[in-house]
Amino acid sequence: MRRLAFLLVLGCGILVARLAAAHHSFAAVFDGEKPVTMTGQVTDVEWTNPHFHFSIDVKDQAGAVTRWRFEGYPPNMLVRQGWRRDETLMPGATVTVEGWASRDDATLGAVRWVTFADGKKLAAGPPAGTGGR
Repeated sequence: MRRLAFLLVLGCGILVARLAAAHHSFAAVFDGEKPVTMTGQVTDVEWTNPHFHFSIDVKDQAGAVTRWRFEGYPPNMLVRQGWRRDETLMPGATVTVEGWASRDDATLGAVRWVTFADGKKLAAGPPAGTGGR
């Protein structure tokens, strides 16, 4: 019985540590002094907690494609901003993303705004340095 209790506590500890590592402050990963704006084609969208993620393929002037991954609000906050899970951001769509670059990963960013081909613009993440307010 003691062994089972130990294993249960150990398993819960590992789960809590993993969840805590997944959620981080903006400043720990992103640089509020490195704004980015880019246009590309959406390749995938993940509506997961604690952050929504999506990727876009961005072509440079020479035609080389770089895949950027962006992180934003959690799904419940996206819905409050006017997003709809299977309607708003779909693979294949062309969008312009405004946000901030990662401190360490050259192709990771925090998203603030997404502008769609029809000109509609939706908030997808908090301003830099606000802690999600």
